[in-house]
This record gives sequence, C-alpha cells and structure tokens, in this order.
Amino acid sequence: MRGRSFGVVLFCLGATAAFAQPGQPWMNTALSPDSRADILRQQMTRDEELILVDGFLGVAYQPGFHEPIPAWMKPLLPVSAGYVPGIARLGIPALTESDASLGVANGGNMRPGDTAVALPSSLLTTATFSPTLAFEGGAMVGREARAKGFNVMLAGGVNLAREPRGGRTFEYAGEDAWLAGVMVGESIKGIQSQGIISTAKHFALNDQETARTVMSVTIDEAEARESDYLAFELALERGDPGAIMCSYNRIKNVYACENPNLLTDMLRSDWGYKGFVLSDWGAVHSTVAAATAGLDQESANGSDRSDFFGNALRDAIVAGQVPESRLHVMVHRILRTMFAKGLFDRPVVKGPIDVYGDLAVAQRDAEEGIVLLKNAPAKNGSALLPLNATKRQKIAVIGSFADKGVLSGGGSSQVHGIGHTESMVVSLGGGTKVIDGRRWQLPQDKAVLHATAPLAEIRKLAPKAKVTFVSSSAIAAAVAEAKKSDVAIVFAWQYMHEGVDVIDLALPGNQNELIAAVAAANPNTIVILETGGPVTMPWLDRVSGVVEAWYPGNGGAAAIARILFGEVNPSGKLPVTFPMAESQLPHPIITGQRPDGRIIPTSGSPTAYDVIYQEGARAGYRWFDDQKLTPLFPFGYGLSYTTFSYENLKLLGASTIKAEFDVKNTGTVAGKTVAQVYVKPPFGPSRLIGFQKVDLAPGETRHVTLYADQRLIAMFDADANLWRVADGDYVVRLGSSATDKAAVATVHVNAGTVKP
Repeated sequence: MRGRSFGVVLFCLGATAAFAQPGQPWMNTALSPDSRADILRQQMTRDEELILVDGFLGVAYQPGFHEPIPAWMKPLLPVSAGYVPGIARLGIPALTESDASLGVANGGNMRPGDTAVALPSSLLTTATFSPTLAFEGGAMVGREARAKGFNVMLAGGVNLAREPRGGRTFEYAGEDAWLAGVMVGESIKGIQSQGIISTAKHFALNDQETARTVMSVTIDEAEARESDYLAFELALERGDPGAIMCSYNRIKNVYACENPNLLTDMLRSDWGYKGFVLSDWGAVHSTVAAATAGLDQESANGSDRSDFFGNALRDAIVAGQVPESRLHVMVHRILRTMFAKGLFDRPVVKGPIDVYGDLAVAQRDAEEGIVLLKNAPAKNGSALLPLNATKRQKIAVIGSFADKGVLSGGGSSQVHGIGHTESMVVSLGGGTKVIDGRRWQLPQDKAVLHATAPLAEIRKLAPKAKVTFVSSSAIAAAVAEAKKSDVAIVFAWQYMHEGVDVIDLALPGNQNELIAAVAAANPNTIVILETGGPVTMPWLDRVSGVVEAWYPGNGGAAAIARILFGEVNPSGKLPVTFPMAESQLPHPIITGQRPDGRIIPTSGSPTAYDVIYQEGARAGYRWFDDQKLTPLFPFGYGLSYTTFSYENLKLLGASTIKAEFDVKNTGTVAGKTVAQVYVKPPFGPSRLIGFQKVDLAPGETRHVTLYADQRLIAMFDADANLWRVADGDYVVRLGSSATDKAAVATVHVNAGTVKP
C-alpha cells in the first residue's frame, strides 16, 4: 500500500480548532446547510476534498492494524473509533468519532480517568416503550460526547432481532420495525440535540454476527421493505441522522458498502436522505464500485484491506473511472451534515461530565425497561413480589456476580462505567457443551461489570433483613442457604458480544441446574435474568418470580432492588419474543454456526456465504402468529404490581386506521402500562400499528388515540416501487401484548397507494 500524500495541507487536530475567521461566507447561519456546503466545497482543492472522504482508524484500536496515523498526530487525538482530520485553512473541524450504542464507549484502550456513564442495553431501553426515555438517553450520550471532545457518535443500531441469538441483539431495538424505528429515531434525535452527529447503523440486514463479513443475505425485496428496511426508513424520518453506516455483509452477493440498490436507489431516490454514508470498520472492499454505488466516506482505512479512498480514489478520478463530480457530491454531503448538526457553529469543548445527572438518566431508563415476567403467589396466597422491605426476614442472594456488579455486553459498544475498577472485569469461563452427541470446547470470555452491586442495593433497601450471598459455583451451598431463608433470589446471566453469536438460548454453565435446585429447596425463589436477549427457562413452573433485567447499566443494581421491594412498579414490556425452544425459530440453527466459532460453508465458497431469510417480513412475533406457535412469553408482554383494563375500542377506517380507547388502572397502586394496538390485514400475519405508555393512579382512566402509519397496514409492491393498501376488513386487537385480546373489532379500509 502506498503512503498517503498530504501535500502542504494543514489540519485541525481537534474540533475546538474550528472557529472560522471573519469574512468566511459559509459561516453565515442564515443560509441553508446545503448552500453553506456548496460555498465551502468550492473553496477546496482536490487534495482537501480527499481528506474528508478518507478516515483514519482511531488510536484506541491501533494495535494489530497497520498504522496510517503519523506518530506525531497520535498524542493529540482522543481515544476513539475513528478520526477524520479537519482543514485549518478553511475552518473545517476534525471528525472525532466514538462508538456510542450504550454510552460513550471507552473499552478499546481506556486511559486513566476516561470514564463514562453506562446506559442500559438498547434492548432494555426499547423495553421501556418510551420514546421520551430514548430521547433522554441519547441526549445524555451527546452531552458526554461533547465533554470528551467527540462530535460523531456511531450510534443508532436499527437492525431487527431476526436472530435472537445474535451477538449484538442487546445493541439493537427488538424485532418490530415500528417500535425499532420510533425508539432508535428518538435516541438519534437526542444525541443530535447536543450539536453533534449521530449515525444510524448497520445498513442493512446485518442481523447475525456469524460470518458477518462474508455472508450474503437473500430476502425478497418487498419483504425487506416491510421489515428491516422499514425500520431504517422510520428511524431516518424521526431522527434525521447525519450519517448512515453501511454494514459488513453482502445483500444478494453485493457488499452493502458498494450496493447501489441500497445506497442510491432506496436511500437517496426513494427516501430522499441528505446525509452521508460512511462504512463500518473493515467493510470497504473496493474503490470504484464503492464510490459509484453511494459510499461517501471510508471510515477507517487502517481496518480495511487497503486505503480505498485515499490515493486509490485520486487515481480512479484521474483515470476517469470515478467522475470528479462524484467526489464533489461526497464532500458536499459530509459538509452539509457538519453544518446541519452544528459542528461548525457549536464546536465541542472538553469538560467534566455531569455524573449524578447522567446516572439518574441511566437508572430511570433501567427502572422502566426491566420486565416482570412472572409473579406467582407465595405461601400466604398473595403475589410474592414486591418484597416487604420493613420485614425481618432472611434473604439468600445467589449466583452470577451479584456481589460485584451487573453484567454488560461486549464489543465495540463497551463502556467502562462510573465506579469501574479492574475487579469489575470477570472471567465467564469456557468449559464444554455436548451438541449432537459431541463435546465441544467453548471459548473463554471476559465481561465488564457495572457498579454498583445488587447485593449492596438489596441490603440498603431492606435494613432489617439478614441478606447472605452464595456464588453460583457452589450448588450445594446455595441449596443449603435457600432452605434456611424466607426468600431466595438467584441472579443468572447470558453473555453476548459483538463478533460471535451465542450457541443457543440456554443459560450457560450450570445455571439451569442451580435454579432448579434452589427452587426445589425454597418455593419462594425469584430469578433475576441479566441477559442480552431471550433465554429458555426449563425451571419456569418451579419458581415464584422472574425478572428480566437485561444489561441494566450503571443504574441497574439500584433499579433491580427498587423493583424487588416495590419502590418502582415494573412497566417494561418485551421488545422480542421469548421462544419455548430454538425449534420454534425460523432458523433453529444459525446458518453456519459452529461452537468453535468457525464458519461452515452452506453453498459455494465462504465468499458467497448464503443466509436465506425465507420468513421474509414474518420476523419475531409475526412468525409465531403465522405459524400458530405459542411462545414462552410473547412480544409486548410484561407484568405490573397493579392491573389494567383496556376498553371502549372505537375504530375509524378510510385511508388508514384511527383507534380510540380507554385504559384504566383497576388495581390499588399507581403504575404504568403500554397499550398496544395490532392489526391483522386481509393478507398475512398481525402487525403492531401503535403503542402508548400511560401512567395511571389507582382507579384513573386515560383516553388514548392512535393513528396507523399507512405503511404498517400496506404491502410493498417492488415492481411499482410503492406501498399498496388493500381494500377490505382489518381486524384490530387492543391489549398488553402481541397475543392479548382485551378488545377486538373490525374496520374497513379503502384501497390506496403510498409513495416511499
């Protein structure tokens, strides 16, 4: 690879160096971002334009890669995922980029004092069904990013949970396009409210980690538009991200980052997107094909096989293989986003983060996204939860790392949160697993825990109780302690991380055996699940309570304790279906998965690796509805310490559906619920068309009105490139989950079309 020629161009090494000099017309804020970008681009030389389209690999991830960043530059850069130098001559700020799914990531090469508040997993945030909380979490990330010197957040994971065993399921927003689009769109909007850029990612169909860099996804175009693509379309409309990150995988054998159908036909022509497209780290495979298809910026030439958008792009332009006008468009889009999102007018300034304020955001998120899955009666006949905090009782806390912290997911989104120490990194062990009669060696994993410890929070809220702890490695000791206790609380974990999918949905190690043994010893057993996604529960009918805590972030331990003792009434709802077993999934075995992490080719060579989504748009609960399968827990499910009724459903149909109804708290304590409206059109399975979270005092009633986006009741006609709403009767269900039928009615909808 030839070295990159920088000529005599001077760079802005930090965004704070971007203050423009008087008389620069592109700094006139009365002009539109497009006009400002046009004026500025016309002042740039070709070499300067090439600087903006060719990013560096961030210093946090330098070891193991070739080093495009000059040695003198490295000390001046923040610990980051990526970096694009600015141009001081024109006042163009540098782009300093960080991963940001769950907070400002700092897992690659954490420097002393480089800490951040860790939000809960994106799946937990989605489980809140609260766009307001998604926005607040995004705004928190944006504030911390500014304080750390970042102006680009690699956030906005929209990929649907087609594969619940996917290693990044915890980073995404569930299995429903409407829910994911709304929640991720609000998170993006929150981040960008702070004057920085957020991406949406990974565009598109990167729904599993196994073979992600070589797989080729096959799905019917219309079905993709009704599911995965629709989630992105909605997130773009709601959040207006400044950039879109194209994914590693191929779609029908064409890499996403050089796919004109994806990046130009759909993104630009159909959706009218005006931001820029940047690549995932290592996702670029060409110069001419990528540039002409619609890729605007190679994010990190240090992680690609070659520097495709440096000298190679210059040579392609000189040779006439890439029109120079295309380079102008690429640069215009980057500059336009920088103007539109405030990078010129509100340059970032490093400073302290608001630790206590941000921790409050993270804890509030966790409290509303933790899901109560089961709450059976105790010996006295009433529900076991919430526990009585004033009672003199003996509580046995068992398993996981409840004495240290709460689990987080791994990979590029890793945040070493507030209170993190070296002791917060724990080994999960490897061990063996029998599959198809053969014993496989499992990989060793290390996970990061977030402070504080659930054990300490439980003790804090129940000062009169005697609270003991037993690790999960000692089943006999755990059983003995459970027998002596009034209540046994078992913490269980499932670790997910980027780059590899989990083998199955079983809790790893001896955890199922532990839970069953403790439940046999004490009927008042509560299981707290710290998982990246759904898990199977062979012990479900033997325990009294199950709480899905996901990866709950820096405020997670306090949130768990507050829910256990009733200081918070649980209101989270499942954003993914929990199957009875893997056999219920469209793909009982992940295509190409082997327990040792190697790829098994399924057709042709690994470079044409086929993942076929024969289920099409019927992902998640739609698959269960279509196949008439009963899940362990349905999408949208979640219990409360109070009860609710859903009544007086009234429908109005014409071009779309208007639903009006009442929600009443019929219990004795205040609580929140999520009213959900599903429609079964004359064709295909049911689909979510609207939801609203309501907070009600005992006896209080709230009137709710929801309107369905026409695309949610339509089918996409790929040949005509439009949405078609069929004339006919649509069955509408109102309730608290995808299977609940609290109220059912039928409405007639007229035929119509919707342009994308």
